[in-house]
Amino acid sequence: MGKDDKNTKSISISGSAGDKNKALELAMNQIEKSFGKGAIMKLGADTRLDIHAISTGSLSLDLALGIGGIAKGRITEIYGPESGGKTTLALAIIAQCQKAGGTAAFIDAEHALDPSYARALGVDTDNLLVSQPDNGEQALEIMELLVRSGAVDIVVVDSVAALTPRAEIEGDMGDSLPGLQARLMSQALRKLAGVLSKTDTAAIFINQVREKIGVMYGNPETTTGGKALKFYATMRLDVRKIGQANKVGNESVSNTVKIKVIKNKVAPPFKEVELTLSYGTGFDQLSDLVTLASDFDIVKKAGSFYSYGDERIGQGKDKAIAYIKERPELEQELREKVTLHILSNQGAAAAATAGEPPLDAAVN
Repeated sequence: MGKDDKNTKSISISGSAGDKNKALELAMNQIEKSFGKGAIMKLGADTRLDIHAISTGSLSLDLALGIGGIAKGRITEIYGPESGGKTTLALAIIAQCQKAGGTAAFIDAEHALDPSYARALGVDTDNLLVSQPDNGEQALEIMELLVRSGAVDIVVVDSVAALTPRAEIEGDMGDSLPGLQARLMSQALRKLAGVLSKTDTAAIFINQVREKIGVMYGNPETTTGGKALKFYATMRLDVRKIGQANKVGNESVSNTVKIKVIKNKVAPPFKEVELTLSYGTGFDQLSDLVTLASDFDIVKKAGSFYSYGDERIGQGKDKAIAYIKERPELEQELREKVTLHILSNQGAAAAATAGEPPLDAAVN
């Protein structure tokens, strides 16, 4: 009799589970009917949650970001001191997006975009959407409309500090309007976050830094526009020049820029890269490529000499870069090998995290 009791209990539990599944299915159907398809789903079935990326144009920075670039469908904040390379980095990302066939928009709140410089960075200015809004509300409304259209892949706002609220513009000089810009940003980001995710659009907010008064300990720097952007941003990049300008003779030709990943919700944060920012042409991708190829032992370095295979390509990094620059096919070959090395390492790390053998081990 005890056995019959167990069977009866088992049947009643399975029946209850079946009823629950039917009730859940009915509830999900009702939610989709009321709020649209995709309003609710099982996590494993939602392919939209896979994070896509737009390359920054720098292999080192793509590697530091962990997913091959900035996240689509998310918000990225690029901030730092003046003339550090923030806008240059944003334009480089736009150029990569356009090369991949995407559509880009640039909201120039600072009214300072230089089309000739953008072209030098590889931006297709003929097809770049540009807006120079009169106030902060207008800028963010334009941004929301572009994102809601689902027709753009990336929107850049330059900069948060220049998003002046309408009330401040219409008021008198010297009027005190505390917290107005912070409230504007908080409201806009609440509206934008969900729409960006649904349309898989990347948003970049360029921001400036200020110094907090009376800070004795810790970092006195803070960004403008309140705290909302810090919370909503999936990635935050600190971009600033380090050291002195690099010179050829008496002429300054480039700077070294340090980019630190301060926040990253989709990969480990706090990684740093140092890139060469050449005046007039942007970040030196070849210099970055040679550095990575040398680090990965694809290009051999013995003393000051660089060699690839049996071929010596230069004494000193500058000569190695010049050698590769004259041979586009060699550059492409090195880029493919470096990219493959990065992807294989990421695949091995992902397999280790999941407790699976690496791909080559599984094949063997």
